[in-house]
Amino acid sequence: MTPAANTESSPSTDHRLDGKVAVVTGASRGIGEASARALDAAGARVVLTGRTTADLDRVAAELRHDPVALTADLAPAGAGTDLARRILNEVDGVDVLVNNAGIPMRRTPAQLTEADFDLVFSINVRSLVMLSTGLAPSMIARGGGSVINISSVAGVHGPLGRVAYAGTKGAVDAMTRALAADWGPDGIRVNSIAPGLIATAIWEEARNNVPGLIADLAGQVALKRWGFGDDIADVVLFFASDASRYVTGETLVVDGGLARVTATNAPSALPELED
Repeated sequence: MTPAANTESSPSTDHRLDGKVAVVTGASRGIGEASARALDAAGARVVLTGRTTADLDRVAAELRHDPVALTADLAPAGAGTDLARRILNEVDGVDVLVNNAGIPMRRTPAQLTEADFDLVFSINVRSLVMLSTGLAPSMIARGGGSVINISSVAGVHGPLGRVAYAGTKGAVDAMTRALAADWGPDGIRVNSIAPGLIATAIWEEARNNVPGLIADLAGQVALKRWGFGDDIADVVLFFASDASRYVTGETLVVDGGLARVTATNAPSALPELED
């Protein structure tokens, strides 16, 4: 017997965000900038936050829907809570939150200090949670919303020399699932995106100065290319919109096949597996 059609909600690929308010942290460059532009293009009013006022103003000047730019350093204790208060002084409420702000850290276990550990966790984890909890009541008052946490492929597999950084991203993915459980009854969806090899400012110096780096690292990716901000921004837009209305608690790896697909031509470590 053929199941009856669902007449309450027909399939939709509508990515429009007209009338919505979206917050993007770390919006002055890279994935954050690309996400802010994509959300604005979809009709959202975007609140951009970051540490560099000039860069925030540059991005905001090119957006169309009355953007708001707020300079903020998320490292100090209380910074996430304070930023939520400042945002709600500027807008009546929030529908979408993109937690993109974060710092990289390469430290071997022998190099890692408590100060290093505290710094990377304060920005990548503590501020993310406190900003989210500070804005959630306004989402609930508006009937729900979407929280999108930018994680990393480092939280999916074990990278060398990044024990603290990988720990922050694993924490983000775990908290994504927990917050999805807490806030699901209130209509708030919480998902995370784990980017792989993305050509952002973090890589700019190495890409320009290390011979062969671009091609060598692209060779480790199944799709044989680096990702760019727009590759992540399109997924941000999916999670922000009604196109993902029945998705929550998920971590979507967006890495061209870097983490989970064998993509290099190097010989296998097990000869019996060779043809």
